Parts: sequence; C-alpha cells; structure tokens
Amino acid sequence: MDTQSLQAFLAVADTSSFSRAAEQLHLTQPAVSKRIAVLENQTRARLFDRIGRRVSLTEAGQVLLPRARQILVMVDDSRRALGNLTGDVSGSLTLATSHHIGLHRLPPILGAYVKHHPEVRLDLRFLDSEQAYQGVLDGEIEIAVVTLAAEPDPQLQVVPMWIDRLCFVAARDHELARHGRLSLATLCEHNAVLPGPLTFTRQLIQARLADRGLRVSVTQSTNYLETLKMMATAGLGWSLLPEQMVAQEIAAGTLARLDVDASPVERPLGYLVHRDRTLSNAARSMLARLDEVREKAALSWPER
Repeated sequence: MDTQSLQAFLAVADTSSFSRAAEQLHLTQPAVSKRIAVLENQTRARLFDRIGRRVSLTEAGQVLLPRARQILVMVDDSRRALGNLTGDVSGSLTLATSHHIGLHRLPPILGAYVKHHPEVRLDLRFLDSEQAYQGVLDGEIEIAVVTLAAEPDPQLQVVPMWIDRLCFVAARDHELARHGRLSLATLCEHNAVLPGPLTFTRQLIQARLADRGLRVSVTQSTNYLETLKMMATAGLGWSLLPEQMVAQEIAAGTLARLDVDASPVERPLGYLVHRDRTLSNAARSMLARLDEVREKAALSWPER
C-alpha cells in the first residue's frame, strides 16, 4: 500500500465525499477515485459504498480505517526521526489551538517563534479544544494548546500553563444586573448563553451546578466565546466568560459582572502532545518556548 492511496482513503472517510476529499488534498476528483481504486485492488476489498451522493465505509473500510491512520503516523514518525538527525529546526509544524487561546494567549509566543525559526512552516489550525484533542490522538496534530479536559486520555502528555478564571456576566440592563448577591439557584431561573454541551468548559459549568442539584436553561450556544460575549451584551442571557476577556466591557459598563454566591470557576489551559509520537525538532523548539512561558506564569502544577 502506498501512502498517497492511504491519504486519499482517509480523506474520503473523514469527509464522506470524494469531491471534498479532492479539495482537501488539492487533487482532482478522478485522481482521488483512481487512488481509492488502486487501494481496493491491493486489499481485494471494496472500501466504500457509493449510493447516490452518499459515500460510506464498508465493513472492510471500517477495518482498514484505524490501521491506515497508524501506518501514516508511523511513516511520519520515521521521517521526523530521520530529519531530526540533522539538528535543523525546519520543516513543518502542525499546531492546533482554540480561538480564544489563539487570540488572547498565543500571539506573542508565535511571534517570537517564527522570528527565531523562519525555516519552519507553521500550520496553525483553529479548532475546538475537543477536536484538537482528537487530532493529537489520531496523529494529525503534533501540538495542541487548548482548554484541558478534567480527565485526559492517558496516551497524552498534558502540561497546564495558565488558569483561566471565569466570571458570571450579563447585559447592564439585564434583570440580574439589578440584584445584589445572587445564589446559583436564582441564576438558573434565568436563560443563559453558554458554550456547546460537548465542550470542556460547558461540562465544567454543568458539573458545578449539578453539585447543587441545579440545571441551567441554555437558549443559545456556540463554541466561540467572542460570540457569547456579544450575545450576553445584547441581553440574550447571562454567561460565564474569562475575566481577561470581558474586563474592558465591564469597565465600559456594557456588561455587568454578577455577584454570585459560589466559589470561583476556573479552567486550566495548556498544551498536549502524544506520548508515543516522535516530535520534530520544530515541535521540540515550540515546546521549549511554551515551557518558558509556563515557568514565567509561576504555575507549579505537576505534569499529568
């Protein structure tokens, strides 16, 4: 099996489309179809069912899928291991981050990195933290700088870097903004705008409320915190957002910080890599820079 055919197979499997796979690989659709045909000939099995516009994996395709990922990861690891022998910090580095961290935490780190390592081609991907986790597990991403899960996969090396303290906010003319100290129960009587239910941040909030036997009514959800800030400012509901992110709006009076009778809600931010992956020199240099920032942040958390 050649790696190009396997790459085409994964692209079609991930997108459920030959045309989208072709766009992803910068190939024509016939070229992708040819590579799949070659792979099906080599495996002596049909890998996809094509019914109308729908493309789905056959049983043989489902068996091949995890093995194809493993093969490509092993090939990439071998290339990196050989490339590392030169000692050069060059080649490509695939780094994923959430939109919030990418906007508010990473710019100075990335700026210094590209200045010192101009030979590195930085492939920066903005993803939800949960998608970035999976990308590292699948071997598609070398480093992810994201919101950390409460219980990370043991295959991952997870290093905390910052604590993001969250605060309850609402529009300045919202009913809650006219209250004094609020209980969580009173807060839950009003609609909220929060991250999606599968996000680490939402799970953190729900766990806090569940400890009090409470449930929240979420009328709008999005994984983009900047959008949540806009919706809260517009009066669509209260929200829970990073202090650093809403400080300017609170100072300007467009958002009100709610005085809620609860201990601070905090979420850990940091980086993660796969324990079994051979990291490129470019990735090692990025980790060194991230560790410098971590030390300056004076966080003494143990590595998990």
